[in-house]
Amino acid sequence: MKKIITFLILASLLSCNKNNEKADGYGNFEATEVTISAEANGKIQYLKLEEGEILESNSQVGLIDTTQLYFNKQQLIASKSTVYSKSTNVLSQRKVLQEQLKTAQIEKKRILNMFAENAATKRQVDEIDGKVSVIQEQIKSVETQNAPIVNEVKSIDVQIEKINDQIQKSKIINPIKGTVLSKYAEPNEVTAFGKPIYKIADISEMTLRVYVSETQLSNIKIGQVVTVKIDSGKEMKSFQGAISWISSSAEFTPKIIQTKEERVNLVYAVKVKVKNDGSLKIGMPAEMWVK
Repeated sequence: MKKIITFLILASLLSCNKNNEKADGYGNFEATEVTISAEANGKIQYLKLEEGEILESNSQVGLIDTTQLYFNKQQLIASKSTVYSKSTNVLSQRKVLQEQLKTAQIEKKRILNMFAENAATKRQVDEIDGKVSVIQEQIKSVETQNAPIVNEVKSIDVQIEKINDQIQKSKIINPIKGTVLSKYAEPNEVTAFGKPIYKIADISEMTLRVYVSETQLSNIKIGQVVTVKIDSGKEMKSFQGAISWISSSAEFTPKIIQTKEERVNLVYAVKVKVKNDGSLKIGMPAEMWVK
């Protein structure tokens, strides 16, 4: 974000007042400017915006080439399918062993019942116990073999999500509603990460930065309604504004807007919010009248 702050020459403003009354503050309009930069590398496929155009927030205004990202994503999806096939073989082995375990447990239950009625020997009981234990160990072994495969699938999923994020960042999304101030790129140009594409600002409400003396501080407060005037032909056009911020520290009067005698005076910066009817521009000089 960049704020353009220029200051008004006092003599030119005073010449606009026929009754020689002095305004309570002099300054210039400013707005918060946002520079939209590329978040991906590649050729700009399209860029639908022009200087002076009003863009809506969260609207897609352009696209950077995603062909290579698409191919990389398809390659990962194919790799994931191959890994899944390995997991399917392992899981089928586990399923077979689970069926064998189920049969062995049924047989074990039958032999235990027979042993309780002295119809089976202790050796038969030991043999079926051993058989059940062996199958259970085989199932654990198969599950251990499947664990690396599952982790490999998770790793591929993460890589796919990273590419999805890169594809999303290849879309040029306008973040705020505002007016395009400058355009730095054109379709078919190659851009790079961090390279500016355009600059935008919300100028529906402008900020007038003025400077007031210490003696004027007692007459103003945050939220106070004031009158803002700009040059408009022979007369001055008035707007209603509201003080949104008052600096807590003093600074020397900017040299370019004060006479030599007044340059040593300490002043306080004040910001005034003003609704823009379309006639206010960034850098335009204006006056603040408290009365």
